[in-house]
Amino acid sequence: MEQEIFAERIVRVPRSFIREILKVSLDPGIISFAGGLPNRDLFPVSAMEAASARAFELHGRDMLQYSSSEGLLPLRRYIADRYLRRKGLRIPAEDILITNGSQQGLDLLGKALINAGDAVVIEEPGYLGAIQSLSVYRPRFVPVTLADDGLDIAELRAATDGKGVKMMYCVPSFQNPSGITYTEGNRRQVAEVADARGFFVVEDDPYGELRFSGSDQPSFAAMIPERTILLGSFSKIVAPGLRIGWIVAPEAIREKLLVAKQASDLNTSGFTQQILCQYLLDNDLDAHIACIVEAYGRQCRAMVDSIDRHLPATITWTRPEGGMFLWGRLPRGLSAMKLFDHAARERVVFVPGDPFYTARTDVPALRFNFTCANEQTIEEGMIRFSRAFRQVM
Repeated sequence: MEQEIFAERIVRVPRSFIREILKVSLDPGIISFAGGLPNRDLFPVSAMEAASARAFELHGRDMLQYSSSEGLLPLRRYIADRYLRRKGLRIPAEDILITNGSQQGLDLLGKALINAGDAVVIEEPGYLGAIQSLSVYRPRFVPVTLADDGLDIAELRAATDGKGVKMMYCVPSFQNPSGITYTEGNRRQVAEVADARGFFVVEDDPYGELRFSGSDQPSFAAMIPERTILLGSFSKIVAPGLRIGWIVAPEAIREKLLVAKQASDLNTSGFTQQILCQYLLDNDLDAHIACIVEAYGRQCRAMVDSIDRHLPATITWTRPEGGMFLWGRLPRGLSAMKLFDHAARERVVFVPGDPFYTARTDVPALRFNFTCANEQTIEEGMIRFSRAFRQVM
């Protein structure tokens, strides 16, 4: 088809590299550490079936009607109450906009805030889904290196000095892809820079409740509430198939986000909102999350132990306190893309580092996911990976 038919904003946006890898993972003989999927064995199937029946009993035909653009008010109240209990944040339910997963929140922010060429700070390495979503609006990405304690502050100051930065996107708790969590001190320094330079911090928190060691860190919303935009999701703590997330933003921005949402989809499915809300009212979400955390903590420890047994110290790894990912840094000069090809022949796959960068290629790094493999599979996968690594070396 002639290229002239396509809008300029879509031509340069690549397909999701991870989604392409997941096609390879469909082979049952492949051990995949590539996905970012929650463990399907932990989905609350029976409780969700009961919630569905109860929701139909209570709401009947109303569940099948259009819903409000802002989202179901009882669900927004539940989210507001959870912010207060977990983080001490007083967020009115009316300030919460329900979205089709937090990914739609990113798209709405792009629609409402970003003009072509606008500067957007992003972590390096950064979340691929954010890079892909925001790329549609043709920003000028300003990458800032992610250190083991959070963003490199000197680099952040230099990157935002007089650059007219409009916003910064980050995942400060159990970051994707690295698993790193910003320390409280690092967060306060980031908040100071954002406040002084006048840009918004978009704090995405899909993994924050999946902590299996250490202690929780404060939200940017507790430090610079007028400059913080919060994204949240039920995908990792209940089920991604629901496609329900939310966004919290200062009033002026929220109004524009609502207009963008109305133009996009009118409303998030009231049907799934009603079922999810009933599930949350009838069940103990904290107890469900505790089961997830126990399983993920066990799987993460199994992967770390297996790495220590089978791989050399020349690959350095993050040691996350929660979330779903490990990040490996390869010896300088070693191609993760080449390593991927060898690993695939050994029937184990991961995600090479390249898709998590906006302006670098052949990055000597890789991401492992540990949530969808049991301890035995993790051990076998690491043995296969070690064979591939020896071949490349």
